[in-house]
Amino acid sequence: MRHSDSEQPGATVFSSLCALVLATGLLGAFKAQAQDSGTYAVKLMTPETALVAAQAAQRQCRNNGHQVAVAVVDRSGVVQVLLRDRFAGAHTVEVATRKAWTAASFRISTAELAEQTQAGRPMSGLRSAAPILAIGGGMVIEAGGATFGAIGVSGAPGGDADDACAQAGIKAIADAIEF
Repeated sequence: MRHSDSEQPGATVFSSLCALVLATGLLGAFKAQAQDSGTYAVKLMTPETALVAAQAAQRQCRNNGHQVAVAVVDRSGVVQVLLRDRFAGAHTVEVATRKAWTAASFRISTAELAEQTQAGRPMSGLRSAAPILAIGGGMVIEAGGATFGAIGVSGAPGGDADDACAQAGIKAIADAIEF
């Protein structure tokens, strides 16, 4: 009995092997293309998580006897949550927001930026650029090497007290943003 080339057992194995190699090669090409697609994925903090951080910061300040405003921004500096205690000064809303925006924009705490922008330092000119606010009370929210946003607190007596409240807010969401 005579078989055609396509029916011979050796040809079938060879064809299957070629198909497997081709499929594997295409899969690798698609994977490489996906990696070089010009886009990337980021993890973002949910509004609920931002609210938990703001409430924890506000609670810490209240426990310390301070009426404050707390702003939480996303990684781009856009406000997600803004809370103001009933007796916090009117200025605290803008100041907390600017602290959070500054920390998110520069990816460092506003207290650290205050040190780096002192008169006579190379970055001192930044202090005159709005909406930058280089005083304590703004902290970056980050975990696992990713920046999620920042928190700004205004109304406690001094940047150190604002920082302590901001840190309490970050601590309250640490488990939710770790990955």
